[in-house]
Amino acid sequence: MKKERIRVDEHLHLMLREEGGNNDKEGILFIHGWMVSGAVWNSILPFLDTRSRRLLLPDLRGAGESDCPPGPYDIASYGTDLWRLADRLGIERLRLIGHSMGGQIALWMAGTQPNRVSALCLICPVPPQGINLPEEAVHLFRTSAGDRQKQGTILDLACKALPPSERERLLDDAKNTSPACIEQSFNAWRQGGFQDQLHLIQAKAVVLATDDPFLPPPLLNDLVVTQVKRGRLVYFPGVGHYPQCEAPQLCAAILNAFLAATDE
Repeated sequence: MKKERIRVDEHLHLMLREEGGNNDKEGILFIHGWMVSGAVWNSILPFLDTRSRRLLLPDLRGAGESDCPPGPYDIASYGTDLWRLADRLGIERLRLIGHSMGGQIALWMAGTQPNRVSALCLICPVPPQGINLPEEAVHLFRTSAGDRQKQGTILDLACKALPPSERERLLDDAKNTSPACIEQSFNAWRQGGFQDQLHLIQAKAVVLATDDPFLPPPLLNDLVVTQVKRGRLVYFPGVGHYPQCEAPQLCAAILNAFLAATDE
């Protein structure tokens, strides 16, 4: 595992981990979601087939070991950071694997530079239209920075089969996400607002839906799958919002099948 800080512009460095092969021009970019960092993928990595594949696992701005500017923390800024990261690495084409808010970011990236995205795998993605939440949930999410109890409540609401050890690991990771990032990015993914560019996406898109109470399969089918020309829904029952942590071996089998089907 290679790990280094990459300068993406004059004010921002992102921490990047690389795994697998040395394909210089094509990469598989794993985009994490809200509240956590690229460490959210740790449990699934041992089960992924990395032969001749270049896996890229960054921490987004404000999370993990990346820089924490005061802002902005929105979908366009995240996506722009990641395109600049790819440019710095000399990568021409990407396959995108995005979880939750990371799925939203992946959709934005695929809509803004469609010729550079060859495939999408979206795990419990927040739709580009955003998501309606009850007011009590809005308050809980928005004010959860640095509050382990609130963040634990969020995990308990969202997950179906999260092992206690994984719950603690995610909470340990979440404490490194800046308060500005927690609040601003929550507002961004909840509001969405770029659904009009979905028709620009050329890549095949697999949407992995679970028994996530916030993002059930019918909602993801209506707001994501049917809006993308080459979209397809895969249902993974028995787990909630973090399948890569709740059932890493089974989730890895799905991702390995996706990677094998999209190998060029």
